[in-house]
Amino acid sequence: MNVLQLDVSGRPQAWLSARDAALLYATDQIAWTVGDPFMVLRGGTQRLTGLPSRLDLHPIIAVRGAMPSRAWRQQPSLSNPKLFARDRQVCAYCGQVTPWDDLTREHIHPKSRGGQDTWMNCITACRSCNGRKGSRTLQELGWSMHYLPYVPSLYEDMILRGRRIVADQMDFLLANVPAHSRLRLN
Repeated sequence: MNVLQLDVSGRPQAWLSARDAALLYATDQIAWTVGDPFMVLRGGTQRLTGLPSRLDLHPIIAVRGAMPSRAWRQQPSLSNPKLFARDRQVCAYCGQVTPWDDLTREHIHPKSRGGQDTWMNCITACRSCNGRKGSRTLQELGWSMHYLPYVPSLYEDMILRGRRIVADQMDFLLANVPAHSRLRLN
């Protein structure tokens, strides 16, 4: 399981391994935590007290100190796994839920015609629809889309990264996801 790292203001920064989170606990860099401990790390016997060492890891931790500039980025990086998750594996053209290995990144405005590789120009399409569209525009084909693209928020991006997310983490992230997000659909 991974730990969700926040800055002290509560903005998501990264997913951490248990080892990386333990280092932050051990160096007293944790400002506050959310949720009940979900993992207990045990070590050797403490030299001073003679007691066994124990570290309770919480699913969400806020870290003291400076916030890295990536936490304030305006748009999350675009990748096929995140794009397909944003679009819930639904082809924007035929509307069918499509198996992962039959999905493609489709550029609404074709790259061959100057289209950019951005969240707002990319949608999920099945191989069949992508092949039929080719390098033509929707207007040339008379096609429409079943949904519109959007740029995921920082909180949505943390969900889209495809990690195993425990309930406390998902509740925290979804509380900050916009109401119109496709991630809220059941």
